[in-house]
Amino acid sequence: MGFGSYDESEQKDQNVDTDDSEAVNVHENDHDGSVEFEFDDEESLIDRLHDMKGDGADDES
Repeated sequence: MGFGSYDESEQKDQNVDTDDSEAVNVHENDHDGSVEFEFDDEESLIDRLHDMKGDGADDES
């Protein structure tokens, strides 16, 4: 009961010619900086979320 043949001779010495000039540079858009969040307390954030969503936040306590 197999899913196909497995020939180890096909697996060794695989040389692939690659051209790095077309490779994706993951550091192309790197930047230094910082992110700051400013809020009073967790409850005010939840209230703002409900306001943005249009929910009735006044019903919860």
